[in-house]
Amino acid sequence: RQPLSPCVAGERLCSTEEATAGSGTYTRHGFIFSSLAGCLERKSEDNELPVVSVVRDSESQLLPNVGAVVTCKVCSINSRFAKVHILYVGSTPLKSTFRGTIRKEDIRATEKDKVEVYKSFRPSDIVLAKVISLGDAQSNYLLSTAENELGVVVARSEAGVQMVPISWCEMQCPRTHTKEFRKVARVQPQFLQT
Repeated sequence: RQPLSPCVAGERLCSTEEATAGSGTYTRHGFIFSSLAGCLERKSEDNELPVVSVVRDSESQLLPNVGAVVTCKVCSINSRFAKVHILYVGSTPLKSTFRGTIRKEDIRATEKDKVEVYKSFRPSDIVLAKVISLGDAQSNYLLSTAENELGVVVARSEAGVQMVPISWCEMQCPRTHTKEFRKVARVQPQFLQT
């Protein structure tokens, strides 16, 4: 087996006289092309043409799936939901960001009718959330922060200082001592990212 070399979708790999097309490839006009982005793999077996295939590297394959705990950054909020970018699945950083939505009714487990999005999140907050569904036509993941361990883990105050949680629904700026409402996460040590 030769070392893997990266290739992009649609890349011409070699002619069909040099090798046989394997998984992740297709043939056209006597050449083998990559049908996906990944790494080129060439396997030879006794005197036959080597088989050329393209395998996805394991990191790019990592996708948020239902039940996964993700770390995301709030982009925008309105009265019905918060829009976020998913940055990590567990403790693994994603190569590309995925969009997610935390709906008003998925913010808290209790008193859902009293939840106000702007009292739970603000843009640029870092939030721990759980994937509850793989989303809709806009390819948004639906996320929930209803468990105690989920919610805002990092938030900056208006003064630009990282705030300290003082209860499950408030954070305080250590510089100005102003309090702001948040859906605060009770962070488990394994999710603390330094």
